[in-house]
Amino acid sequence: MTVSVMLFTSDLRVHDQPALAAAVREADEVVPLFVLDPGVGKSGFAAPNRRAFLADCLASLDTGLRQRGGRLVIRAGETAGQVRRVVAETGARSVHVAAGVSAYARRREDRLRAELAGVRCELRVHDGVVTALPPGAVTPANRDHFAVFTPYFRRWEATGTRPVTAAPRTLRVPELAGHPLPDRAAVTGLSPALPRGGEHEGRARLRAWLARGVSAYEDRHDDLPGDATSRLSPHLHFGALSAAELVHRARRAGGPGADAFVRQLAWRDFHHQVLAARPDAAHADYRPRGDRWRDDEKEIAAWKEGRTGCPVVDAGMRQLAHEGWMHNRARLLTASYLTKTLYVDWRVGARHFLDLLVDGDLANNQLNWQWVAGTGTDTRPNRILNPLAQARRFDPRGEYVRRWVPELAELGAAEIHRPESIDADRRSRLDYPDPLIDPAEGRARFARARGLD
Repeated sequence: MTVSVMLFTSDLRVHDQPALAAAVREADEVVPLFVLDPGVGKSGFAAPNRRAFLADCLASLDTGLRQRGGRLVIRAGETAGQVRRVVAETGARSVHVAAGVSAYARRREDRLRAELAGVRCELRVHDGVVTALPPGAVTPANRDHFAVFTPYFRRWEATGTRPVTAAPRTLRVPELAGHPLPDRAAVTGLSPALPRGGEHEGRARLRAWLARGVSAYEDRHDDLPGDATSRLSPHLHFGALSAAELVHRARRAGGPGADAFVRQLAWRDFHHQVLAARPDAAHADYRPRGDRWRDDEKEIAAWKEGRTGCPVVDAGMRQLAHEGWMHNRARLLTASYLTKTLYVDWRVGARHFLDLLVDGDLANNQLNWQWVAGTGTDTRPNRILNPLAQARRFDPRGEYVRRWVPELAELGAAEIHRPESIDADRRSRLDYPDPLIDPAEGRARFARARGLD
């Protein structure tokens, strides 16, 4: 009886799961394995919102495997050591795992390879499981990665995405001890409106999105109060949905909205290929600008709490705290305000986002923050998003602000984005702070710091 091990990491699904399909294809029995590695917690990446969503994903994955005659085996400890133990207990001759792009994922693969060599077991690393295209699938001449999105996207579109892999019909799992599934209810400190996770939930949301949302995506994806984005990013982050399958299904839906949605999936792949080539971009400037960032604890705390006195920024930060998620346009505005108006190090904001975002993906989070800060791949590094102009454009009636900053609910559309402009008597009745800084002064501060004045 031959045995293989399927090590799940950021690919918690049974549909379009090439690594699982390969493990099933080559052995009589498969061990579907997930390891609760304390190293993730020590790195600070096991934030409560993601731990709870992970528990949902593992429960859903276990259900999907049981529907096929299998089950998920949970172990706890350092990943490579736990995998070696499972191999020793079952006599498995191969271990299958999805390729990762972070420095952590690469170290894990190296340790797995070293551990398995000692028990004569082969490690098989599968590309194109976490992303639509593998990070190295398209490269420019004489370079290891694309640093600008537009030429990358042209090549990405021309290359095409691998076919969707059918979910296995049946699984046979050997008798093996394991830990109980993690319990979402045991996780404390969660955002009050944290969404539910798991493959079943993700696929239901995808069906609804393709049926009712994607057609308007091109026109409405920046509409702050309309909430017209897919909200699929947490499911993509945990691999409960396949990026490759999303590309295929969106293209089948067709139309400008689907095209715009696919472009966003390409942006996700773009950031993964940058991080794969430059793992240090997770913490170091991709393109250093000589910044000497300010470190004002009071201003940073006000930004985190949504008490900056800039309503659209505060709305975004409060949505993040309440939902563990934030509208993408609000992410850009809050990040631009921190880095270009307050002139605070992007790493401060990126860490706070990772503390709360349920879709806190290292590649997308860090590289989007660098893009906004002007230290990443943006070809216009000194671009500043004017929060007032952006608010009037993407929240013209102030509905998004009223939803998340209820102390301003009585203000009209002409006043809500500039509450400091109303008369003193009305202003005194609002439990809302004065602006930390005038946006014009913030722009001047940034210009002086970058030597642009």
